[in-house]
Amino acid sequence: MGVFRNPGFLAAVAITVIVALYFAFVADFAFAFIRADELAARGLGAALLVLPLVGAWWLYQEWRLGITVQRMANQLDREGRLPVHSGERSASGRLTEEAAEAVYETARRDVDERPEDWSAWFHVGHAYEANRDRSAARKALRYAADLYRAERKADRRARGI
Repeated sequence: MGVFRNPGFLAAVAITVIVALYFAFVADFAFAFIRADELAARGLGAALLVLPLVGAWWLYQEWRLGITVQRMANQLDREGRLPVHSGERSASGRLTEEAAEAVYETARRDVDERPEDWSAWFHVGHAYEANRDRSAARKALRYAADLYRAERKADRRARGI
């Protein structure tokens, strides 16, 4: 499936466009306040300008994480090491609590054995997702992405690029 046919990607693009428009409107209001004669309005405009700057930084970080996680998934897929969670499933198709806990324990042991391996953290992130702990899943995937980027950077240095 091409990237432009992926519903997740299209949703991310749509949300990014909406958020970018929102930030553009906020920045427009901020500049309008900054051009005003009153000192309080200028201060409010300067304070209001912070929101689009923080938002732009946040959008950049989210896209960077998403792209890196997709690269990691592609590499694991090529190597045949994508996380596949087997076990008893509920009627909705999700793993039962016991099966999800078993998946997590297996992934956690792998991380304990190889704490600097990004693929182990990738698997833990997906195990957290199976356990419906999105916050921990996101943290694990963010850490896996940091390790992945560091590994790629070291590889480029070793090759002299």
